[in-house]
This record gives sequence, structure tokens and C-alpha cells, in this order.
Amino acid sequence: MSPVEVSVVIPVYNEEDGLQALFDRLYPALDGLGNSYEVIFINDGSTDRSAALLAAQFHKRPDVTRVVLFNGNFGQHMAILAGFEHTRGRIVITLDADLQNPPEEIPRLVEAMRAGHDYVGTIRRQRNDTAFRRYASRAMNRLRERITKIRMTDQGCMLRAYDRNVIDTINACREVNTFIPALAYTFASNPIEIEVGHEQRHAGESKYSLYQLIRLNFDLVTGFSIVPLQWFSAIGTILSLFSGVLVVVLLVRRFLFGSEVQGVFTLFAMNFFLIGILLFGLGLLGEYVGRIYQEVRDRPRYRIKAVLEADPARAASAPAQVER
Repeated sequence: MSPVEVSVVIPVYNEEDGLQALFDRLYPALDGLGNSYEVIFINDGSTDRSAALLAAQFHKRPDVTRVVLFNGNFGQHMAILAGFEHTRGRIVITLDADLQNPPEEIPRLVEAMRAGHDYVGTIRRQRNDTAFRRYASRAMNRLRERITKIRMTDQGCMLRAYDRNVIDTINACREVNTFIPALAYTFASNPIEIEVGHEQRHAGESKYSLYQLIRLNFDLVTGFSIVPLQWFSAIGTILSLFSGVLVVVLLVRRFLFGSEVQGVFTLFAMNFFLIGILLFGLGLLGEYVGRIYQEVRDRPRYRIKAVLEADPARAASAPAQVER
């Protein structure tokens, strides 16, 4: 199939209440670009009517719409990776389906890409999230940047643009656990960040719970750096030296003052503290070992049930469903 100028990748999971509003705003914004484009929706195992609405939109605009249907829920990042593998655009843009990032901002990302950048990150202007979520996100961003050296002011905003070469490199990566914006940042030679608008969800609730957000940041840190292991090694070394000094002090006091009962509870507290550090280190090591285990199994990252796309051998007005 011939390439297009812009590809838009949109993962969808149980968004039936907001999809029509997304269609009504997305396509006019893309039509206004004045360039060829395509929209790839990835239905990530939705249990509502999302798949049916996406199929209806495909039949309405088969010339610019493709729908990838997963046979289960594999997660947002797996959906985006599947979308990347189906893109043809020289510029690829990711967008969430909840309309928190306005589709009308897409031309600004395209303009930044045409200015010579190969990766355009975004910063949400006047975020419409709770104060706790904003502060927690800011704290995690600082910690992540200190550990991984990946500079992303707002890692939670999925409205981003990627050059074709960056997308091809990402497609060549087969790792199971990853964070796409961070992965793209490591491959980009001229990245930039711009501010974009942020709105409240049009309908429904966020698919990310607090646990999932913490898990995502932990995956990001352990997936792009071994600094946590190095920190733990340093802590272990310091505690070992401290423990050795403490043993020497206790032996000297034993010879000088004889058996002492004082300080028993202090020793218990220190023992529990050291055991806690040890258990944390084992958990951290287990996280890295678990990642290795997932990679060496080499299982498919997702399974596609069907792809709805226009048959390139026919006219654009004759859509066909292609089973994969």
C-alpha cells in the first residue's frame, strides 16, 4: 500500500460513550491538514459496543480508516505497538480515545515534525486531573528522570508524534515490557516538547488505577535502567560496613564491660530494618529476573483477531475485512 503523510494510532478500550464525539472532532481536524492521512484504531478487547462502533466508522470512511481487533485485552502499549506495525505514514501520531487530548492539536505536532524534529513530546497545559494525581505524576517524573536520564516533562500524555525512522526502529524491538515514549526518546536524534491543551474525559472513567500508574512507572524505571540495582548494591555495601563496625564495637564493649542487657530492643529494630532492606532487594532483583523470564519465553505480545481495511486491489469505495 502506498505511503501517506500522517498516520494516527488510537487504542480503544471500552470507550463506546465517547467514540462518536471522537469521530466528529478527529476527522475534520485531519481533513484540515491538507495532506493524505490514515487513522488506525486498535480495539483492545473491549467488552462494550466499541468494536461495533469502530466497524461502523470503518464502513463510513474506508479510504482513511483501519481497525485492528484484538482477541483479548493486552494493554494500551501493546495496542499502540500493533498500531505502529500497521502504519504507513511518514509522521505517526498517537492519541488517546478519551478526548482529554484535543484532536485539534494534531496540526501543531505535524508542524513541529516538519520543522526537522523526529520526536515531538507534549506537556499538558492546565491539566484537568486531581491535585493528588498531578503532584504524584510530578514526583514520579523527577524520580524517573534522575534514574533513567530520559527527559520527559509529562510522561502521562500520549499525544505524541514520531518520525517514520523512529517507528521502524521501535517495530524492530521485540521486548515485552516497554514504555513507548521513553523508547522513542532513546532513538530520537532531535526531540522536542510542546504544550498542548488538556480537557476532561468526554465520557467514562480512566482505565489506569493508582496501582497501574505505580506499576507503569516501576516498569519504566526497571525497563530502561539498572540504576536501582546499582543503588541497592551501594546500600548493601554501606550496611555491610556499618554492620562490621557495629560487631567490632559490641565485641570491645563485651571485653571492657562484660555482658550487657541494654540495647536489646535497639538491636532487634536494626535487625528488622536490615531484613526489610534485604527483602526489598530480593524483590527488586526478582523484578529484573522476571523481565528476563518474560523475554526468553518469546511469546507473542498480542493476538489479532481481525483487521478491517480497504482492499488495496479494489477501489477505495469497496472495503473488505481482512482476517489475520
